[in-house]
Parts: sequence; structure tokens; C-alpha cells
Amino acid sequence: MNLNFANFPVLTTERLVLRQLAHQDAAQIHQLRSDPAVNTYIGRVLSTGVEDAAAFIKKINDSILRNESMYWAISLQEDPGLIGTICYWNFDAANEAIEIGYEMLPAFQGSGLMKEAIIRVIGYGFEEMKVKIITAFPSADNDRSIALLINTGFKADGKSYVNTHGNVENMATYTLTRPATAAMPD
Repeated sequence: MNLNFANFPVLTTERLVLRQLAHQDAAQIHQLRSDPAVNTYIGRVLSTGVEDAAAFIKKINDSILRNESMYWAISLQEDPGLIGTICYWNFDAANEAIEIGYEMLPAFQGSGLMKEAIIRVIGYGFEEMKVKIITAFPSADNDRSIALLINTGFKADGKSYVNTHGNVENMATYTLTRPATAAMPD
């Protein structure tokens, strides 16, 4: 696995720009992390304000500097404002696996934007990070997230992977394995 993030990768799709979180994203991060609908199945403490969100941004960017995670702000091509986030974290070197996580403001859900972001980030994980497996641990009650994972090629998996979600009830495991055509020499 290649886990060196010295140069943060800005990724683009037809409609999106996936970029590093910045201080000016604090208001949208607070909105995202305090929205009850977004947080229903996540099991995290809700954001208490813009200052809390700014501290979260600093924590995330510090973890990127330490090569512990990769975390993108999702913006529309025509508007740099944050509409969601997508990340890789919980790196599992033994299984050459990483975990994907994602969330989007309700106003932008259901438009295919997250699927577009996931597909682009999957490509980055397999091609640039050279991982073999991408894991996801949604709540089994989160039908929309599970449908999105299945729609992007993930399959239910009973194997044990690095997982730090003790606060999520009824969690499921989904994985996506690097296709043979994307295999990289060791």
C-alpha cells in the first residue's frame, strides 16, 4: 500500500471537485456534523458549533500529514462550497485494506453526486494507493448507504477487518476488491 500523502491529491469528476478541507469549510462542516438526518446511523457526538468544526478540520488535516487518513471535501465544479465529505481511514496493512466513509448534506442527496465521488475515490485507492480491498461499515439499517455501496460494486463480507465503530449498532461489512486489471506488481 502507498500511504504517503505529502502532496494532497485534488480529484475531479464531471460535476465535482474533491479537495482538501480548509478553514473556510468550518460552517458547512458544522452543518454536516450536526444534522440529525446525516448523523442518524453514524453514532458520533454532534458538532456543537463552528469552533468545534474548525477543531475537527485541524484534526483531520493533521492526520493527513501523519499519513493516517485521506479526507476530501466534496464541492461542485461551479461552486467551491462544501456539500459533503469522503475519506479513507482505518488503514489495515495486514489485509492491504482501507475503509471508505462518506456523508453529504441532505439538500444534495439523491442526485448521484455521492456515487460519482465514490467511483472517483475508489479509482484513487486502487490505482494510486495500491490497496487490495476497500471496506465500508454502514449500519445495516441504513438502506440508502447500503444501496449506494452495492451500486458501486461493494459486496457483503463476513471477514474481520480493522474496525473502530463500536458505537454503531447493527453494523454490516461491505468490501470491494481490486480488479485483476488494476493489480499492481508487488
